[in-house]
Amino acid sequence: MSSQVRGGTRWKRFALVMVPSVAATAAVGIGLAQGALAASFSVSGQSFKVTADSLVGHNFVQYGSVATGTDPQGKDGAHAVAVSGFSDATITNMCQSVVTPNLPFGLGTVTLRLTAGTNPQKPVEATNLYLDIAELNADAEFKNIDIGVAAGSLRNPNNPDSIGIQPRTQANPNGFAQRAEEAKLTNVQQTAWATTAGTFKLSNLSLRLKSGDKPCY
Repeated sequence: MSSQVRGGTRWKRFALVMVPSVAATAAVGIGLAQGALAASFSVSGQSFKVTADSLVGHNFVQYGSVATGTDPQGKDGAHAVAVSGFSDATITNMCQSVVTPNLPFGLGTVTLRLTAGTNPQKPVEATNLYLDIAELNADAEFKNIDIGVAAGSLRNPNNPDSIGIQPRTQANPNGFAQRAEEAKLTNVQQTAWATTAGTFKLSNLSLRLKSGDKPCY
């Protein structure tokens, strides 16, 4: 169903951009009290861009799935994605951006940009991380990779730290998948439909709303 339109503005999309802002602001407040930032969150419903100098993750899995959301033209629908999962991951110099056009009150296009892990000694840390990816460009290195397994068999019964298909994911358990003990991605540029993590520790977090179309790449 299409989102409600009033005065040329899609309020559903506006709300989707504002939700990460509120969640991140709340996490900042908790972090100031605890000396660290940790939060479980999911950003979905609209495609967004992410860059990172590096991502190192363990118990890597990847399989095909379907995500739903709003494309840049404002149309709702289903989108094929490659889901990449990690039991734990560290990310350096991460940037995440969401661009929303046609905001009300003369605001026009606004970009929400979140950066973290800018100090290589204090990277972003995540557990049970799943990324619904539409496009990915990176230099990749895999350790002990196993290609062509069934998605339903991703979890390794001999490894309690391994992960499988994300719960409530729209995926074919008999579909093509792959897994690896470790994955190292550098010079990462990706377009994604959703990011979900059990925990996310964001060092040097910076959240900004910028006028215009100013994505991470």
